[in-house]
Amino acid sequence: MFYTRIPCPKWVDHSEEYLNRATKYFPLIGWVVGGLTAGVFYSAQYILPVPVSLILSIISGILLTGAFHEDGFADACDGFGGGWTKENILEIMKDSRIGTYGTVGLVLILLLKFFLLNSVEVSVLPLILIAAHSLSRFAAATFIFTHEYAREDAKSKVKPVAKKIPVGNLIIAGLFGIAPILLLNNYLYFFTLVPVFIVKWYLGRYFVKWIGGYTGDCLGATQQITEITIYLSFLILWKFI
Repeated sequence: MFYTRIPCPKWVDHSEEYLNRATKYFPLIGWVVGGLTAGVFYSAQYILPVPVSLILSIISGILLTGAFHEDGFADACDGFGGGWTKENILEIMKDSRIGTYGTVGLVLILLLKFFLLNSVEVSVLPLILIAAHSLSRFAAATFIFTHEYAREDAKSKVKPVAKKIPVGNLIIAGLFGIAPILLLNNYLYFFTLVPVFIVKWYLGRYFVKWIGGYTGDCLGATQQITEITIYLSFLILWKFI
């Protein structure tokens, strides 16, 4: 209900407690989103050119999540690009309107995503989509365990998700996030974890420097940036496998 636009039964509650407990399933949502995008690509490429199939695949993922993470990435671009103080950055990120930094960032990251995926071998592309969507969500979720939430207002939509949860839940999230790599049937692909968490570490330092922690928009930006990092890593590893 929180992470996708998939309709849920009316009896499903969306209390703060449930939102907080749902954090460990964030990478599992990557299976759902990645599975749909992989399915759309796999089906479309039989009757359409690969580039067109890729665009349809990307669109399907955006529709399924309601551009949840892309919106966070754009807000983060606007906030950190146009703000010079913590208060200013947080205020800009809270604004629902998109600015120049957000527009440029979205265009560039979507273009990069398309061209990276277009360079991947078609036979493994569906599996890489699933792995990237799950692992990137796990990388974003680890912020909840390693950093502090930056906003002080209790009305934030992400506040319940940002509450600390047991280490056992992090392990569950990690299993969901890393498991799809096993489908690729080559242990060398586990090396993608190294650049992903180097990028996550750098983003963490950057966020702390400017706003003292992370926000929901920072999580969205992390998901998008680490997803791109995974595609880059797979392409580089593919040359040596």
